[in-house]
Amino acid sequence: MKFEGIYTPAITPLGQDGQIDRPAFAAVLESLMEAGVHGIIVGGSTGEYYAQSPQERFDLGAYAKDVIGNRTPLIIGTGATRTEDSVEYAKSAKEIGADAILVSSPPYALPTERENAIHALTVDRAANLPMMLYNYPARMGVMMGNEYFSRVGKSRNVVAIKESSGDMANLHLLARKYPHIALSCGWDDQALEFFAWGAKSWVCAGSNFLPREHVALYEACVLEKNFDKGRAIMSAMLPLMDFLETGKFVQSIKHGCEIIGLKAGPVRAPLRGLNSDEKRTLQTVVATLKRTVAQITAGANYA
Repeated sequence: MKFEGIYTPAITPLGQDGQIDRPAFAAVLESLMEAGVHGIIVGGSTGEYYAQSPQERFDLGAYAKDVIGNRTPLIIGTGATRTEDSVEYAKSAKEIGADAILVSSPPYALPTERENAIHALTVDRAANLPMMLYNYPARMGVMMGNEYFSRVGKSRNVVAIKESSGDMANLHLLARKYPHIALSCGWDDQALEFFAWGAKSWVCAGSNFLPREHVALYEACVLEKNFDKGRAIMSAMLPLMDFLETGKFVQSIKHGCEIIGLKAGPVRAPLRGLNSDEKRTLQTVVATLKRTVAQITAGANYA
């Protein structure tokens, strides 16, 4: 499997009772496919996997496969503190016919690079599916570095990495020393830099409610190789990215979905939703972004 394009870590809509709203989840998946994203991730942090029971995660992945079928690639997140749990999520992904798995570092445990590599390779053996690694030290507490990649990169299943460290040195290391591991942007305000360094995909939570705008940046940089156009689109996106980094990330993504008419519902504890001022600000940011990107893609002067 080649990771190319926009991959959306789908939200998990909830009813007011806090339970997963399956019809609303199906509507989210359908909206993403209709908008032309290139793959969907279920079981990522944007989907609030950390607040779900194991059975909910198994059921949600299976339901997503039922809805999606073979229309677009489905990637299942295997994130967990215990390797044994990650293995079970990987096995379940295999059983339902997922196209790939997302493998992160175990949070809180703080493994060494060698220990972290053994974790990933153990999950790899359990599923024998294409793998996208997920390097997010701000959440997981450890960095995937040279020793980790030298071990894990030998597996033929390791085909891509969502690089979310924010450290440009790690981007350079991957691009220069491990070119066989396809780069995927996982740090939104660096998307332009990732594409300049050869990344062909972007895992972006904002594409839950602005899929076409994210696809437009990918197409400008990767397909058209028009970085003047890409810079203009990126500039239009930066206010959204700034808003998303104010401390209420998942809440903002979910409210963004509500803005465009999708049912997202609340977030699970311990998180709390946006307040009225935050909702109004996000609505203004989204409206301005959509209008500006539409002008750019329609051929407005962006030089």
